[in-house]
Amino acid sequence: MVAPYLLGIDQGTTQTTAVVTNENGRIIAENSVQLPIRFPQPGRVEQDPWDILRSVQTVVAPLLASYPITAVGFDNQGETFILWDSKSGQPLTPAIVWQDKRGDTVCDALSKQIDSEWLHQKTGLLLDSYFSAPKLRFILDADPVLRDAAADGRLRFGTTESWVIWQLSGGKLHVTDPSTASRTLLCNINTLDWDDDLLALFDIPRIILPQIVPSAGYIGGLNFGIGGDIPLYALLVDQQAALFGQACFALGDMKCTFGTGSFVLMNSGTTPVYGAEGVLTTVAWQLQERAVYALDGGIFVAGAAVQWLADSLNLLPTVAASATFAAQSTDPDVTFVPALAGLAAPHWQTDVRGALFGLGRDTTPADIARAALEGIACRVYEVVTAMIAVAPAPPARLKVDGGPSANRYLMQLLADLLDMEIHVAAAQEATAVGMANLAAVAALGVTLDELAARWQKKKIYAPQMKAVKRQDTLDRWRRALASLQQFHNEWHG
Repeated sequence: MVAPYLLGIDQGTTQTTAVVTNENGRIIAENSVQLPIRFPQPGRVEQDPWDILRSVQTVVAPLLASYPITAVGFDNQGETFILWDSKSGQPLTPAIVWQDKRGDTVCDALSKQIDSEWLHQKTGLLLDSYFSAPKLRFILDADPVLRDAAADGRLRFGTTESWVIWQLSGGKLHVTDPSTASRTLLCNINTLDWDDDLLALFDIPRIILPQIVPSAGYIGGLNFGIGGDIPLYALLVDQQAALFGQACFALGDMKCTFGTGSFVLMNSGTTPVYGAEGVLTTVAWQLQERAVYALDGGIFVAGAAVQWLADSLNLLPTVAASATFAAQSTDPDVTFVPALAGLAAPHWQTDVRGALFGLGRDTTPADIARAALEGIACRVYEVVTAMIAVAPAPPARLKVDGGPSANRYLMQLLADLLDMEIHVAAAQEATAVGMANLAAVAALGVTLDELAARWQKKKIYAPQMKAVKRQDTLDRWRRALASLQQFHNEWHG
């Protein structure tokens, strides 16, 4: 009998990654390809739908050629979506990326008509163009041809996994899962179904939407162009895939995935938890008809702030050098609020921009590097503490993954500010691993306890900072943030 191999696919915003694991959860092989992104005009962020499909086929091809895959799990980049023709399968729009702002005008108009708490209780979200529905409404309102096609059922809507699955199944499968649906502002997270009130609010015909299927279970066959169909057994949105990959299965288990931004999720159990200021409530996954929920806080700029210092300002020779530079800083008063793409959770002031405070003639690149890493850690601190305030169980640790989790200065600072151990995952590709693991649960009967026992950490950072210094650092951060917010309000007042 051939040993089972699991394929986990992470279709991210700038990169598509795939891993192959064996039945014991060990990574056997991995592959990744970059994905182009374009900015056709201010506020608009797009991708070519065919590029997304090709990236999946390209990244998977050498893995399928080398390993007999038993089951595949597939996650997607979140709120990014595509519209396509239901008969020809041709895309009718670019992929409208989650960072795109064209839904802002829709949000402004609807904010005067709705009760924000009503929307939050249904969706767990806020009215923001970050999510799919406002951008979808904008596109349909702006194009009568697309609006008519939607009304006639000739149009299909889907996030990136829905688009790829449709193409790889020859149009047989138009599906998504509850975790992804919960990021659209069209799904009721209590019923795990598209909601008529929300569809009416955004004027979206139900017929264009994919079927919502459980996150784990046999879904159908996908043909990647190599051999026959491969059975699809698992679907999740990317950050929930990372939560699963980090084995955060117990109440209060928490992870932070670092990359361009940083995304904190906490397992909040089988009942939605509300009340955290500026923190979202979302579906984590649905297994065997039972949903698990999470608290969710997205920070749009984390690693991107350090990359900006290195690539745009040329203050650092490389991104990796930031830890060494930061350790050489001699001025603790330089403070950086890294709101280069606005303040997301828990503030949701997406039109605010970043600021540096405390600059002098003697300020060095090392001081600015230290301030950048400190600003990233303070943003994560804000989200984590907001979650802990309403958590059904306190977290014992914070698990981290992603490229910046290798930055020793940042990780130690995070442990110090949170006064909590930081556990760096051994597997940096926690998202793709999470999908392979979920496919193993559905196809092989692997248990969550077995997955939790398999999870490995690479390094632990324990708190070292004295309470007085911790308080001084946080107080300085809060003053800088308040000054930025006041300036923004007066400038745009």
